[in-house]
Amino acid sequence: MEEKQKKAGELRREALFYQPKNGYDRLSAQDEADMNAYCGDYKKFLDAGKTERECVDEAVRLAEAKGFKPFTRGMAVNPGDKFYRVNRGKALMLAVIGTRPLSEGVNIGAAHIDAPRLDLKPNPLYEDAELAFFKTHYYGGIRKYQWVTIPLELHGVVALKDGSTVKVVVGPAAGDPIFTIDDLLPHLGAEQSKKPLSEAISGESLNLLIGSRPFADDEGSDRVKLAVMDILNQKYGIVEEDFISAELEVVPAFRASDVGFDRSLIGAYGHDDRVCGYAALAGLLDLEEVPAKTAVCMLADKEEIGSEGVSGMQSAAFDTFMSDLCDGQKVKLKACYERSFCLSADVTAAFDPNFPEVYEKRNSARINYGIGLSKYTGARGKSGSSDASAEVVAKVRATLDDAEVVWQMAELGKVDAGGGGTVACYMANRDIDTLDAGVPVLSMHSPFETVSKLDCYMTYAAMKAVYRSK
Repeated sequence: MEEKQKKAGELRREALFYQPKNGYDRLSAQDEADMNAYCGDYKKFLDAGKTERECVDEAVRLAEAKGFKPFTRGMAVNPGDKFYRVNRGKALMLAVIGTRPLSEGVNIGAAHIDAPRLDLKPNPLYEDAELAFFKTHYYGGIRKYQWVTIPLELHGVVALKDGSTVKVVVGPAAGDPIFTIDDLLPHLGAEQSKKPLSEAISGESLNLLIGSRPFADDEGSDRVKLAVMDILNQKYGIVEEDFISAELEVVPAFRASDVGFDRSLIGAYGHDDRVCGYAALAGLLDLEEVPAKTAVCMLADKEEIGSEGVSGMQSAAFDTFMSDLCDGQKVKLKACYERSFCLSADVTAAFDPNFPEVYEKRNSARINYGIGLSKYTGARGKSGSSDASAEVVAKVRATLDDAEVVWQMAELGKVDAGGGGTVACYMANRDIDTLDAGVPVLSMHSPFETVSKLDCYMTYAAMKAVYRSK
């Protein structure tokens, strides 16, 4: 009798309780092989794309290899067409035209490809105590103490007055020098150690060490600065004033690497949010069939500083792209938007047992439990959140379950601990049903973030499922 009751209880428990399972308990041998292949390609993408410009270049290369063509205003728009449009070299929009008209809406995968970093100031080069430095201005929400005494690279462009652009990449190639930012030795750091983490390293002390050898044939001041400027002039043809019209980014010199004895994790710079950006891109490129609804991938810039500017998600560039597509089918843009859906893919915080005090365990994403779905993001009282409707969440649950995607619910820490948002609200403001989702990350916004291979792969699988949904 007791045995029978126990079995009945177990059945009811299984039927009624929400019981997320570790994704590895659901993975087949083929799934694991596909996961490892996907993550290998993702690591290559990360190493090739240390900046938003480099991510766009690499994404365009991959898209063209799959038959995508640049889209210009006035082109015919027919089922099966594959288009892309680059926005000022720093953002990218792609579309696979579906069999159903654009008046019935589109399925969008949106992510961002900028990442926290250090930017050079407009007048960066100086010498002090016969050492040469670049002054920097941090971009996005970094923890400044994490950026000292680590190997750093320099990536970006210098725009010249004659209209030409010089590409600068120093660090990743064999034989390249790298750079670093000094910190105080512990023997003299007693007062520094008493300061809060946010104050121990100031923003104005994040000065990149770039040289120490003086110019040989000179008796003036700033001989080290002159020697560095001479090297830059010879290699790139630039003068000091050209820094004013440059976009030069200081990024970690780390390569994307497997983490752990079991190689189940990936450590790298830029997971936030290239891990979701690549999933949105790869999911679109890997569509084997023409989807019913048009599938659109949006890779935006400037998310880490509020999605402002001409290349951010608040820009009209996305609306212009979609309007031009709609014009090709004589469809009103608003009619398209109101029947569209967007999976706004950005990373979420993974529960970290080393810091349990800031997480609410029941509602936090966990490593290896799949893509995290967030009904809302925002800060504290949901400030800055689009807060998806119950109906939208239910639809996504069904879509992912039908595709056998491993997923979980996710919140960004305890209610009063802080929070954050992403591009979802800007999509929702366009009258597009939108849900936040993304890969759980350990050490988010650090120079070396950590994600699970399984969660990466399931985010890709989720994107494909959304693009295929009717």
